[in-house]
Amino acid sequence: MSVPLDIAALGARAAAMIEELGAISESPDHLTRFFLTPQHRRAADLVGRWMREAGLDVSEDAVGTVRGHWHPAGADAPRLLIGSHIDTVGNAGKYDGAMGVILGILALDTIRAAGVTRPFGIDVLAFGDEEGTRFPSTLSASAAAAGIFSPATLAMRDADGISYHDALIAYGKNPDDIPAAAYDPSKVIAYIEAHIEQGPVLEAEGEPLGVVTAIAGATRLSVTVTGEAGHAGTVPMRMRHDALLGAAEMALAVERIAKADRHGMVATVGRMHIDPGSINVIPSRVVFTVDLRSGSDMSRREALERFEREAHRIADLRHLGVVISAFHEVGTVPCFRDLQLRLRNAIADLGHSSVSMASGAGHDGQAMSKLCPIGMLFVRCRGGISHNPAEYASPEDMGLAAAALVRFIERFKLPQIGDATGGVQT
Repeated sequence: MSVPLDIAALGARAAAMIEELGAISESPDHLTRFFLTPQHRRAADLVGRWMREAGLDVSEDAVGTVRGHWHPAGADAPRLLIGSHIDTVGNAGKYDGAMGVILGILALDTIRAAGVTRPFGIDVLAFGDEEGTRFPSTLSASAAAAGIFSPATLAMRDADGISYHDALIAYGKNPDDIPAAAYDPSKVIAYIEAHIEQGPVLEAEGEPLGVVTAIAGATRLSVTVTGEAGHAGTVPMRMRHDALLGAAEMALAVERIAKADRHGMVATVGRMHIDPGSINVIPSRVVFTVDLRSGSDMSRREALERFEREAHRIADLRHLGVVISAFHEVGTVPCFRDLQLRLRNAIADLGHSSVSMASGAGHDGQAMSKLCPIGMLFVRCRGGISHNPAEYASPEDMGLAAAALVRFIERFKLPQIGDATGGVQT
């Protein structure tokens, strides 16, 4: 017998919780809640209270991740992990990260209230540092849970010069305890994350929920183009070595390469610095960034090779110099196929079709994939807007997402002994 579902009530509860959590900010005028700040502390305490009200045991690890535990099969039973993050970017929306934590709590509250038990445990996780907005780190909280926390992170400093190490101590944590935050891989079945889509696809398709196939790999480049400064009024056009025009042509090549890709590649030139930056001087040096993302590592590598060839071709034709260096590289993280299937079946049980799609944004699932198989559920957001106060997911869609998690959990089966599918049974 299936757990009874009141989707409207779930959505209304999710919306109310979103508003309550979204009010915790460093400013009354906008939502900004950075990692290991007093606002993070207040948010973590609120989430912990919600977890206790849902009947979960609550703990907090050495990097501030709030963990709500349900142990229907005993504390030593293998467990399913459901989570997301409660830190934000500056001037943020209310749904990014927070919604996934709230939906996990609501799903477990619904299952427990129905008297359902499962032959495994479930932990709901509220991570910090997903956004990487306070320190030059990202995913450090989920990395600690996955057992891949880098000690070098502790030396990183925020804009005020405070180190990650000292921020932890001020938060009441002992950095020496971080290794104990790691889960035992033999005790973890899978990690599931619900998240707003942060894009326009679901809205365009007219569907409330999507199933993520992979978290896209990303490469970030710094491109330096050098030319020759000259007087804007006296150097003929045919004799110029204009670094900005060369950089602009290279930026258009980035767009052309991404559009020709068949794996949903996206590419962005997001920053450009021009020297000397005077109205009446031909630019002599330009430094710009390229952010390239794809659901296929092979296509991303091929695109990078094509861009490098194009950049040098353009530089040669214009008699410019060009140097390209990568400063960020993250591989594609595939979502486990069995988990995708189970999420699609849960959505279908609610009378909806699901859209299969890659995520172009990073998520805690990237770190958690080093621990166990991962799956992700996307929720439609209005206009595809995210990292913006206008970010919005309707109560109806959030209610459906919570209901899909309930159906997913109640029908989830433990892997058989010796199963080689990575921890989840087909």
